[in-house]
Amino acid sequence: MKVYGVIGWKNSGKTSLMERLVAEITGRGVSVSTVKHVHHTVDLDQPGKDTFRHRQAGAREVVLASADRLAILVEHRGPEPELPAVLARLAPVDLVLVEGYKRDAHPKVEVWRAETGQPLIQPGDALVRAVATDAALSLPVPVLDLNDTKAVADFILREVGLV
Repeated sequence: MKVYGVIGWKNSGKTSLMERLVAEITGRGVSVSTVKHVHHTVDLDQPGKDTFRHRQAGAREVVLASADRLAILVEHRGPEPELPAVLARLAPVDLVLVEGYKRDAHPKVEVWRAETGQPLIQPGDALVRAVATDAALSLPVPVLDLNDTKAVADFILREVGLV
C-alpha cells in the first residue's frame, strides 16, 4: 500500500481537502482508505447500546457487522497506537491517505492558510513534499492551489507512482 499524508494546523482545511481528494482519487478507479489522527478522546459507541455493553463487560474488540458496514472497536490502554500499527490493520488498497500524524516518516502535503496564525511546518520537515494553500508563497517545494483538488490529487498520485 502507498501511504501519503495531509498535515497542517487545526482549522487549516485538512479534512475538507481529504474529503475532496478521496472523491477525486476514487473517481479515477484508485482504491483509497483513510486514517485520521485525533488528539482528544473519541468514542463512536453509545451508552446503552449492545456494543457499548460488550466493551463495558471487558471485550477487547467488538465487531459491529451489517450488510452495509463493518466497524471494529478496539480497546487499548497506554499510549495511542503508532501509525505503522494502524496501517497494519487495514485491508489492502492502492492508497492510504493519512490526516494528521504530522511527525511520522511518510511523504506529506501540508495544508496552510494564513488565517490560522500558525507557521509553516514545511521548513522543518523534509518529508513535506508540497504545500497546498490559498496564499501566494515562495518555497523550495511545489506550492499547490488548495482549491484545485485535481492538481493536488495529480501531485500525490505522481509521488506514489499511481499515474
